[in-house]
Amino acid sequence: MGARREAQEHRRAREFEAFTAGAAGRLLHAATLLTGDPAEGERLLVAALARTYADWFRMRGEDPYVHTREELATRFAHHAWHYRRPRGGLLDRLAPQERLVLVLRLYEGVAEEQAAAQLGLPAERLRTVYLRAMATMRSRA
Repeated sequence: MGARREAQEHRRAREFEAFTAGAAGRLLHAATLLTGDPAEGERLLVAALARTYADWFRMRGEDPYVHTREELATRFAHHAWHYRRPRGGLLDRLAPQERLVLVLRLYEGVAEEQAAAQLGLPAERLRTVYLRAMATMRSRA
C-alpha cells in the first residue's frame, strides 16, 4: 500500500474511532430498543457501523450519525422477522414497524416527513403506524 493510501486509511480510522466514541452509546440504546435484546442490539449496531465505516470517504459532508441511524433502521426493517418474538421489553407488544417508527420519532427525534421518506412510507401511513403504536403503549399502562 502506498504512503498516501496508508495515511488516508489511518485518518479514516481515527475519524471513525472519534465518531463511535461519541455516538455509539446512543446508537446502541436505539438498537436495543428496536430489537428488545442488548446482544441483538449490539449485533445490529455493529453491522450498521461496519457499513458506515465502509462508506466513510464517500459520505462527503453527510452526518455520520444520520447515516448510521438510517443504516440501523434499514437493517432492522429488512430483518424484522428476526425480532418478532417478545423478550419482555417495554416495546415487546409492538410490531417491528411500530417499534421502528416510535424509536425514530420519539427517541431519535426524527421529523415525520424525514422518517416517512427514510422508511419509504407516505407520511399519512407513518402517522397511522405511529398513532397505533402510541395507543398500544397507552393501553399497557
